[in-house]
Amino acid sequence: MTPVGRPGAGDPPDRVDTPAVGESAGDALTRDRYITVPNALSVLRLALIPVFVWLLLVEKADGWAFAILLFSGFSDWADGKLARWLNQSSRIGALLDPAADRLYIVIIPIAFGIREFVPWWLIAIIIGRDLALFATAPLLRSRGLVALPVLYIGKAATFALMSAFPWLLAGQLDSIVGTISYPIGWAFMIWGVALYLWSFVLYAYQTVLVLRHMPRTSAAA
Repeated sequence: MTPVGRPGAGDPPDRVDTPAVGESAGDALTRDRYITVPNALSVLRLALIPVFVWLLLVEKADGWAFAILLFSGFSDWADGKLARWLNQSSRIGALLDPAADRLYIVIIPIAFGIREFVPWWLIAIIIGRDLALFATAPLLRSRGLVALPVLYIGKAATFALMSAFPWLLAGQLDSIVGTISYPIGWAFMIWGVALYLWSFVLYAYQTVLVLRHMPRTSAAA
């Protein structure tokens, strides 16, 4: 299993920046490109974060905020697919996509907490899990690793949480749509938080194994 370059992120990137065996010079050049369709989608997702916060907390325009969440979820799926279909994988893309995921998973729960859509103790669990994994990065670096091998349970947890957010927002509507969406949103939220915590246990166990069985690097020593 090969470590990836995202310390404690908890889910694999859609675009891998490690060169494949037999990769051509053109492929390598593509990986160094900055202006690509997938990267543009990732940048747009990042740019929409403050717009979402403004719409949700200042304007209280829940409908437009909901539209942003839907677009962000679709673009999160699309940028990885397009990177492969268009052969536009890039090193910067492998950083932008997970960075957008992390920011959404931190900022959206906080915004929901301010609007009292979800309890703060649940928000603390979500954010605390990411902070705890981030804190293991120096331990891994002391063994010459950038990050642990990815677990797809972490990807499933991210998918569940990102799915929960728009459903929970739609659940605030005083209509039949809200009545239907609210329990669906909480089902995704409970599933996502459970997977988030379970993936943390697995990553913590892997970290212990690394510390026990891998020697410290000369740089760390």
